[in-house]
Amino acid sequence: MITVRYFASLREKLGAQEQVQLSELPVGCTVGGLRDWLCERSTVHAQAFESVRAVRAACDQVMCDDDEPLRDGVDVAFFPPVTGG
Repeated sequence: MITVRYFASLREKLGAQEQVQLSELPVGCTVGGLRDWLCERSTVHAQAFESVRAVRAACDQVMCDDDEPLRDGVDVAFFPPVTGG
């Protein structure tokens, strides 16, 4: 099971979190592949990710790139970059 968490504007559109079975994803799926899979599965996800110019990701609270491989039990977070002023 993979826990997918959303923050900021993504959370407003998709909710706080959801669970995805690793077996539902393509073999060797990565963080970027998970995002693509979510967008293909649901127009709500596709619109939410499309509305954010850039999306950052973390696995188990460590920043990662789209090519980070997924494993069972991982906690993936998606969030827009933080801006300051």
